[in-house]
Amino acid sequence: MDIKQYMQTVGRQARTASRRLASASTAEKNAALMHLASAIRRDKAALLAANTQDLDAARAAGLEPAMVDRLTLTDKGVDSMAEGVEQVAKLPDPIGEMSDFKFRPSGIQIGKMRVPLGVIGIIYEARPNVTADAAALCLKSGNAAILRGGSEAIHCNRAIARLVQEALQAAGLPADAVQVVDTTDRAAVGELITMREFVDVIVPRGGKGLIARLLAESRVPMIQHLDGNCHVYIDDDADPAKALKIVENAKTQRYGTCNTAESLLVARSVAAAQLPAIAAMLTGKGVEIRGCPETCTLVKEAVPASEDDYYTEFLAPIISVKVVSGIDEAIAHINQYSSKHTEAIVTDNHPKAMRFLREVDSSSVMINASTRFADGFEYGLGAEIGISTDKIHARGPVGLEGLTSQKWVVLGDGHVRA
Repeated sequence: MDIKQYMQTVGRQARTASRRLASASTAEKNAALMHLASAIRRDKAALLAANTQDLDAARAAGLEPAMVDRLTLTDKGVDSMAEGVEQVAKLPDPIGEMSDFKFRPSGIQIGKMRVPLGVIGIIYEARPNVTADAAALCLKSGNAAILRGGSEAIHCNRAIARLVQEALQAAGLPADAVQVVDTTDRAAVGELITMREFVDVIVPRGGKGLIARLLAESRVPMIQHLDGNCHVYIDDDADPAKALKIVENAKTQRYGTCNTAESLLVARSVAAAQLPAIAAMLTGKGVEIRGCPETCTLVKEAVPASEDDYYTEFLAPIISVKVVSGIDEAIAHINQYSSKHTEAIVTDNHPKAMRFLREVDSSSVMINASTRFADGFEYGLGAEIGISTDKIHARGPVGLEGLTSQKWVVLGDGHVRA
């Protein structure tokens, strides 16, 4: 296969399809989405069989447990995939929405209209559900999509792609509106991220190696995050039961996700009372604790943490722990070591909770809730295209609105400029 020629063809087809999709009605887009959800449920056995092929190959290749976890598609996962597509169908269509109209002294009326970005390239590893989520969000927001999944999920991605194109054609929309790159050759990524004439934005979802490569080589704007080093801070005024429950969920529900807590901060005034019980829960679930000297004094199972540990997204049953003097040190620590993804405070002190919200510089900041809530499904976005830790255009879980732009609209009645 001539990769450059192949990717140019994919890009050209996507650009053509994007023009038709930009003018598609809400009814057409929703019809395609509902057909897709039904097809996913109909072909559940085939999707699980394809995923089994991918998992067998992944284990044979010695992939890390965190990667295998992200690759795994369960019976419940297929149902969630279909439900996510249905939720996107039920969301308001943002395209064509007009807002912020004002009259100017000249007599003209100005406002804004929400429009698609155009063609979105999504590059991702593992997680076969991304294929359905990305297709649904791009379709509903009027964008064409070029999806390049990792080689480890090729069988499942192909199976989902067939269902997406079936759904598009059933609704009278071009099948090329969503294309899955049908090669595992890494050169395809190099082409995709430099095709400015065909691709308007790149959304990478994967590990540090992938993101670092794209940051260095991409000529197309990106919506991205590099790490998910998320923190939970237990404040002086934290309820012990709430703290234990939140840390347990944030760290141990799943280890391989970007919204899993990797760092725990505990106020010194409550450390002796609360940290041993939290540590017992964590070690009881097989979590290794890497702590500061005070943590190691209070928790006999803890091992000394290095400076690098506080920067690390472990994606494993490991957590860094530090005892801090209070909210000032907690905020300073988070703003220094965090990857700007998601942070949570456990406290019953309202003024301090509000300070934490204002001063922590991350894309999602929470009060008395697990960091695991930081995803598009839980935020009511139906699904997410990814999570952005950037500050321009989109931040946090990126749903429909994050895949659109706005253009100025001017209304007149024969007005001319003096």
